[in-house]
Amino acid sequence: MITAALDVVLDPHARWWGAAWSLPWWLAGGAALAWIALRAREKARRRPPRGGARSDWAQAA
Repeated sequence: MITAALDVVLDPHARWWGAAWSLPWWLAGGAALAWIALRAREKARRRPPRGGARSDWAQAA
């Protein structure tokens, strides 16, 4: 968002600016996808607790 504001205010004419201003958006999207994948992996590895709490585990999932 900062790079988009700089693009509007400063109107840079450097060749590399076309790729640099959108880089934070691509990084944010990549970070979100990585978080989703890692969170799913974490949930898949977690096992339900033993004992009478199984119904609570099923309800929370």
